Amino acid sequence: MTASPAIDALLLPQAEAAADDSAETAHLRAAQAGDMAAFGWLVKRHEEKLFGFCCRWLRCAEDAREVCQDAFVRAWQALPEFEGRAKLSTWLYQIALNLCRDRAKSRASRQRENTTTINDLEQPLPCPQNPPDASAAWQSEMQKLERGLALLPEKLRTALMLSAMEGLSHEECAKVLNCSVRGTEGRIYRARQMLLQWWNEEGQ
Repeated sequence: MTASPAIDALLLPQAEAAADDSAETAHLRAAQAGDMAAFGWLVKRHEEKLFGFCCRWLRCAEDAREVCQDAFVRAWQALPEFEGRAKLSTWLYQIALNLCRDRAKSRASRQRENTTTINDLEQPLPCPQNPPDASAAWQSEMQKLERGLALLPEKLRTALMLSAMEGLSHEECAKVLNCSVRGTEGRIYRARQMLLQWWNEEGQ
């Protein structure tokens, strides 16, 4: 147990929101048949969360915006071959994650330093509503949490982000990560333990 609502918001299991699967299925089938308007509906449905994931992963809003756009372009091109073995959102996260990794490698090779903090992103970490007098303390904790996440190994950080921040089930995370469910659960557990240990040591 921790005394910080910020770290608790990330470490505690997140409830998955109910989705209107019937409407998505209808639009998906239409999009696969070439209906651009139907695909636009799908983009509108998923772009906010996908952009938020890319922002948090890359820590650069400009790169995240380009990656998110590229992800939907690739999704449109590959949509006729999408067989629905995984949820559409899971498939989109997989595409976005691969593009994020490619962008990070390219950025590292260019030694580019164009990062933002979580507070500058359009999709911040999920958090409870705080009264005005608590906002400064909350922002400080968010900045600390950002530093802790950045220190985690990429595989552990990504698994934790997909599970705790994006609300994916362990089965969905495993598909995105191309890993077994048991392996995914292990990554999430280790990420939580490492982050919690770092958090407590930083507070000493």
